[in-house]
Amino acid sequence: MKQLLLDIQPPATPTLDNFVVGRNAEALFSLKLALQGDDAVRFIYLWGEAGSGKTHLINACRLQSPDTICVDDVQALDDADQIDLFNIYNQIREQPVKALIVSGTAAPTKMGLRDDLATRLAWGLTYQLHPLSDEEKAIALMSHAETLGMRLPIDVIDYCLRNLRRDLPTLISTVNALDEWSLTTKKPVTVPMLRQLLQLPLNH
Repeated sequence: MKQLLLDIQPPATPTLDNFVVGRNAEALFSLKLALQGDDAVRFIYLWGEAGSGKTHLINACRLQSPDTICVDDVQALDDADQIDLFNIYNQIREQPVKALIVSGTAAPTKMGLRDDLATRLAWGLTYQLHPLSDEEKAIALMSHAETLGMRLPIDVIDYCLRNLRRDLPTLISTVNALDEWSLTTKKPVTVPMLRQLLQLPLNH
């Protein structure tokens, strides 16, 4: 699959506002409290499968609040880094002037982390992030298209969900590219246009 315009569409900067919530409203609410300096929300642990939005949220928090300590993919830390994170956790407990937000692929005690670190991470607020369903992705794409002022037919959305990578950044970039090409060619967005954009054979 040749990507054409998709390769030059810069991904949107991750923010808490452009995170598509789905079933993760409580986690998003707590993250906003943490970034506002709420003393009751100092430690948040996010976990979930690939595509559930962990990295988006970690990067959004890091960008919005540089003082907040954000650690993505905690399961990838070596022993020395785990000890450092354990010490950081204790320092924040003693002097609660900032928040610690950590993500991983599973619950804290299910990834083979050091016992002391896993215990600390489990003490804070822990949220399992749920990936978007196809219906939620379709709604998100439709909403994004509306912000662009473009008409996005449902059969184009269905085609995207069946044939493209299913992560939301790829799908959003596809919609952006379709909008750009539609404006350039002065033609409505259709499945044949999408096939042409992707240079897919018509019998694909």
